[in-house]
Amino acid sequence: MESWSFPPRYDNSYFPDPASRYWFGRRETMPAAEREQAILQRLQTVFAYAYEHAPFYRRKWDEAGFHPGQLKSLEDFENKVPVVQKKDLREAQSRCPPFGDYLCIPEQDVFHIHGTSGTTGRPTAFAIGRDDWNAIANAHARIMWGMGLRPGDTICVAAVFSLYMGSWGALAGGERLGAKCFPFGAGATGMSARCVQWLDMIKPTAFYGTPTYALHLAQVAAEERLNPRDFNIKIMFFSGEPGASIPGVRDKIAEIYGAQVIDSGSMAEMSPWMNVAGSRETDGMLCWQDVIYTEVCDPKTMRRVPYGSRGTPVYTHLERTSQPMIRLVSGDLSLWTNGENPCGRTYPRLPHGIFGRIDDMFTIRGENVYPSEIDAALNELPNYGGEHRIIISREATMDELLLRVEADAGAFARGETERFRGEIERKLQRVLGLRTLIEVVEPKSIPRTDFKARRVIDDRAVFRDMHAQIEGAKT
Repeated sequence: MESWSFPPRYDNSYFPDPASRYWFGRRETMPAAEREQAILQRLQTVFAYAYEHAPFYRRKWDEAGFHPGQLKSLEDFENKVPVVQKKDLREAQSRCPPFGDYLCIPEQDVFHIHGTSGTTGRPTAFAIGRDDWNAIANAHARIMWGMGLRPGDTICVAAVFSLYMGSWGALAGGERLGAKCFPFGAGATGMSARCVQWLDMIKPTAFYGTPTYALHLAQVAAEERLNPRDFNIKIMFFSGEPGASIPGVRDKIAEIYGAQVIDSGSMAEMSPWMNVAGSRETDGMLCWQDVIYTEVCDPKTMRRVPYGSRGTPVYTHLERTSQPMIRLVSGDLSLWTNGENPCGRTYPRLPHGIFGRIDDMFTIRGENVYPSEIDAALNELPNYGGEHRIIISREATMDELLLRVEADAGAFARGETERFRGEIERKLQRVLGLRTLIEVVEPKSIPRTDFKARRVIDDRAVFRDMHAQIEGAKT
């Protein structure tokens, strides 16, 4: 296969024929069984490397009674290799700060440091070597080529430039692709208004960010008397949150901007995080197995589920040398298939993308609900104002659900908020199979975000106050 080595050594001057659908035609279209044999050989190499350089893996595997020499098949990989949880990484970094004892390169060779915010506990530091950064850029350039992007295209990166890996990964890939990179960022006061002005002036070929931010920018554009379709964006690719594979959200963004919407993104720890990403011809997310080996596993047994089934993605690096992740559990929920792909690539696929995090799921009167399902349902309603909050109470034996939903200005001006409330109730009953209490609020009354949406509130006091407001409005 093209450039198939460990450690990877990419030719940064290489570009495929501009008319080619593929960056590496052999790697992307070879028979899956043949690729799996190559992946097994790579796994054997990666395991030997990790066992030698990372006390973390040596200790974990010894405790499990596993040695890299026992890896003879992908069945051995699934059945004998213990998984890694995020808490294991935090504990390793607490024990061996700052990068943990799974860092496999000398600390002086670290080129980039990224990580989590640490808002819910100890932050996790990502240490990326210079060679790994180059491999990430090459992998992302290849996958972005599959999205239809080409050298000379202009790519607006409209995501926070901070410890967050998403923006930097998109930028690195765009630079390697030979694109004109437009790193606008996000987050500063007034940034969104300036962003739409720049989009109207530069008219980039592509846009990267989160689905929530793209919808927010469309509202800001309207306030600035600009039409998002006049930005002439052809391709919008997203990560960071569910949405770009959910028809209600994906189709709304595509309609507003007149662009193709492509979903991407696994985990920052797994950079190159575009290892699951759609292509120009194939929606959902392809599992680019020769970049990062992806399994979808039962969350309890961590055994691979059959194609056509739901489970949690479990990822293994095939190219990282600095902090290789081996069977890292994502904690997300997805469904995978293994049919023919319209683009001709022979990878498994997540046709509906990532549904959301398993621990984000809540149960309302026996029905399992993901926040992304509510988001999709609301985005299909014409009078939806663009934001909502999901308020959950866990005081009783089962969760109770309330929704605070913005209506658009037209619904308020016409006095149609009660009609809109009824539409929401009927929509959720049909889509989710449950009834819920709805509070309709004025446009722009719910704070926006320039990053990942945080719409779920598990707050008993908020629940009680909102419930009292709704009951009072009924009387």
